[in-house]
Amino acid sequence: MKTILILVGKTTDKHFQASINDYVERIWHYMPFELLTIPELRNTKNLTEEQHKQMEGELILKQLQSQDTVVLLDEHGKELRSIELARWLEQKRNTARRLVFIVGGPYGFSPAVYARAQEQLSLSKMTFSHQMIRLIFTEQVYRACTIIKGEPYHHE
Repeated sequence: MKTILILVGKTTDKHFQASINDYVERIWHYMPFELLTIPELRNTKNLTEEQHKQMEGELILKQLQSQDTVVLLDEHGKELRSIELARWLEQKRNTARRLVFIVGGPYGFSPAVYARAQEQLSLSKMTFSHQMIRLIFTEQVYRACTIIKGEPYHHE
């Protein structure tokens, strides 16, 4: 199974980027994992939030294949403990060909992206910047991989 994390806009903080790259490299020891960055929209001052979400949504949907299992990282999604995420990920490895996670832009997702997704996960009830979510999520995927393999990274 190939796992992809789609991001809207670059990670601008060099410290976050270095840490994200570190976790992506670590994840590769367990499974194919790729970051796919969609450029931020330009000249959006005259767009409403809905127009912005729709345009970003179109760019996101272009990256998806028909058989993809799509999971949105969304504040209204289901929250999982790290061990539960590991079990969930292991189950997806057995059923999904391509597992695609998506971090949306500043206004969230368009209705079309919500409609395309099979699931939504939330990393916390708290709100984090999109930059931080990228780091937290890649660390949690790495943690899930070590839990699945029974390695000592995670402690109960």
